[in-house]
Amino acid sequence: MAVVGLVLSSTAAACLGGGGPSVTVTSWGGAYTRACVLGYHEPFMAETGIRVQLEDYNGGLAQVRAQVDTGNVYWDVLDMEIADAVRACDEGLLEPIPTELLDAAPDGTPAVDDFLPGTQTECAVGTIFSSAIYAYNAELFPDERPETMEDFFDLEKFPGRRGLRRTPFVNLEWALIADGVPIDEVYATLDTPEGIDRAFARLDTIKDEVVWWEAGAQPPQMLADGEVVMSGAFNGRIFNAQVTEKQPFVIVWDGQVLDVGQMGIVAGTRNYEEALAFVRFATTARSMSRLGRYISYSPTRRSAAPLITTHFDTGVEMDPHMPATPEHLERALQNDWRWWSDNQDDLNERFAAWLAQ
Repeated sequence: MAVVGLVLSSTAAACLGGGGPSVTVTSWGGAYTRACVLGYHEPFMAETGIRVQLEDYNGGLAQVRAQVDTGNVYWDVLDMEIADAVRACDEGLLEPIPTELLDAAPDGTPAVDDFLPGTQTECAVGTIFSSAIYAYNAELFPDERPETMEDFFDLEKFPGRRGLRRTPFVNLEWALIADGVPIDEVYATLDTPEGIDRAFARLDTIKDEVVWWEAGAQPPQMLADGEVVMSGAFNGRIFNAQVTEKQPFVIVWDGQVLDVGQMGIVAGTRNYEEALAFVRFATTARSMSRLGRYISYSPTRRSAAPLITTHFDTGVEMDPHMPATPEHLERALQNDWRWWSDNQDDLNERFAAWLAQ
């Protein structure tokens, strides 16, 4: 895995030089990594003198298992999806992080009372609310435009190729929503063999028109290039293309799958103290609010939300672009990470077999 080139500010670079303590942190690339670097990586380096090295990561546990099982741990801090964080903790791949170790809110409120419910797990700390949405290029739909999840699956009404992430997660939920399953019954439906068959059957209807992607930076590029007419994506990546690149993209919030980003420390790391210092710094209200002013991901701490005002680079108001606003939550599905933690291995296997058919 290649180390991503980290652009240090002149101040941080002058302070750090090339030696001294360091911590290796994974991130998801593109606009999100840039927001992390500017939001809290560079301030952390300048304040602590601990150098941050970045590596790319696209989810899953295979690489983490390999490092821990062989004792060759070279990732210290993981930026993960919550279902992976829970599974990794259950398998002993992450160090426990008690909430008591985290910094209080600016007004002194203990961290345990400042984090929103459901954002903390035994081995990882909630950092952001992100959302899986789909988006389209408005120039390709001058008349009627897609508005619902059903429209995404309707090749007759809206012809053209679709982009989807190469994973069963989110795709199965979207398939059921498009097939008429009420949002509050999606996971109960998936919890039956018939429900899973129904989801794959709906995916069958668009399979020949799908371009599969694996990195979050791909969907906006695929939309810009005209490779697809609409694509599943992380909402922040589409926001970045809209605001900083002036792309005519539109986000459809219907059926968005809301998720919690997690930060964990790999078990057996030789840089535990540096890793813990990084996690504590990255999960302060100050760091979360700085991130939220570079990319439209909502913070998991109550004290951070009021600090997010306008986009640092463009001055755009951030609140209308956040996934957790009341209007965007009207037709949102909260990712059931417990269900995915129990079922992910089986569904990964079935999904791979389905792709190969």
